[in-house]
Amino acid sequence: MKFNSMNQTHIEHFRAMVASDRFSAGESVLDLHARDQSSHPPHRPEAVIWPISPSEVAEILKYANANMIPITGWGSGSSLEGNPIPLKGGLVLDFSEMNRILAIREEDFQADVEPGLVYQDLNEKLKHTGLFFPPDPGARATLGGMIANNASGTRTIYYGSTKDYVLKLSVALANGEIIELGTRASKTSSGYDLIRLFVGSEGTLGVVVGATLRLAGLPAEYSAAIANFPSIAMAGRAVFEIIRAGLNPAALELLGPECVELMNRDAGLDLDILPTIFMEFHGSTTSQLEEILQIAEEICGDQGCRSFQPGLGRAERDRIFQARHDLGEMIIRNHPQERIKAMDVAVPISGYSELISAMDREIEGTDLTTYCLSHAGNGNVHLNLLCQKGDHKLWDMIEEIADRLVVKTLELGGTATGEHGIGLGKRKYMVAEHGSSLQWMQQIKSVFDPNGILNPGKIFPS
Repeated sequence: MKFNSMNQTHIEHFRAMVASDRFSAGESVLDLHARDQSSHPPHRPEAVIWPISPSEVAEILKYANANMIPITGWGSGSSLEGNPIPLKGGLVLDFSEMNRILAIREEDFQADVEPGLVYQDLNEKLKHTGLFFPPDPGARATLGGMIANNASGTRTIYYGSTKDYVLKLSVALANGEIIELGTRASKTSSGYDLIRLFVGSEGTLGVVVGATLRLAGLPAEYSAAIANFPSIAMAGRAVFEIIRAGLNPAALELLGPECVELMNRDAGLDLDILPTIFMEFHGSTTSQLEEILQIAEEICGDQGCRSFQPGLGRAERDRIFQARHDLGEMIIRNHPQERIKAMDVAVPISGYSELISAMDREIEGTDLTTYCLSHAGNGNVHLNLLCQKGDHKLWDMIEEIADRLVVKTLELGGTATGEHGIGLGKRKYMVAEHGSSLQWMQQIKSVFDPNGILNPGKIFPS
């Protein structure tokens, strides 16, 4: 597609659509919207606009579509694959002003929200109701961004990902039409599931302007434990056995010793510097959880566990899991002069140990700084590979390692991206992963966005 650069007429037209303080083409504003938290090069938009209503979004899209101006949605910029980088310039829609909770219906376990609402803020508001929104990617992500990316996180093994909690969507299409998808009923078999089509589409089919979310009840009781092992491979086997035993962990995180050492230093923890599993269980009674932890300890012991610390209190549990959530930021903060390749692959749980072993072989004998962390309960592994900024030779080696590991992942029946999305970084794997079905994805894109103005350059290979 050939897009138009924004001329003064376009700028004045967009400026007139909103209040004067909700449109900017200032240098600092453009720079702030030029990159996310990934290692991908920045691309500046030509202007940024802050809508406050679905009708404003629709009007903006209608004009942009008629004038072939690219549109990119923006939540908080916490993406890790370049998903919101405005690759073709144009206009960024920043949804930080559309951040309200429109309704909470406790009796239905539902909430109506705007796309710019940060999910932690929703959960803070829900505290007194005994309900919460379970998907938890860690960063201060907006719900619109989470929907666009089908975000997940530490609790996915038990609660599922964002797609499992979206009941209804209001979506503005490229031509300015607003459509309503889904139902507030807890189940339906009425027609095509367009909700699942838009969740995870990264703003390439339409722009989410409102959502009804399903909520879950806060667990009556919980317990957590830490187990450490002589090797990642042994810990990986323990993960498999815990799942096979049907213990239904709410979280099952496996971290390499380098991650544990960093968390000890930055978060004031005092953990043994070994491959470590953090596990959490939710239940209705403490006696039920005590029995589960006893079984988990036996399983870990059979797999060579060095130590098992069960029954962590709430304060200690919160401290450890907060450190786990902050780990990505810790890595960035402790390596300011290094470029980071954050891998995100996922395999069937039976292939988890083999993938971990392949990663070990790839980095063995190299001078790379690496951090291995994973949502082990669903086979989702993040291998962070670091090198000095400007070291193009070493970065090329990192890219080659990442390519080989993605190929291995696909051979194991996995996916090139477990939760970070396609964005810019994973486009090159789409043919290998999806084959001829990719053509049908492209046809769907052309139906909803025939001029290709919505987040161009994402998902599909260039």
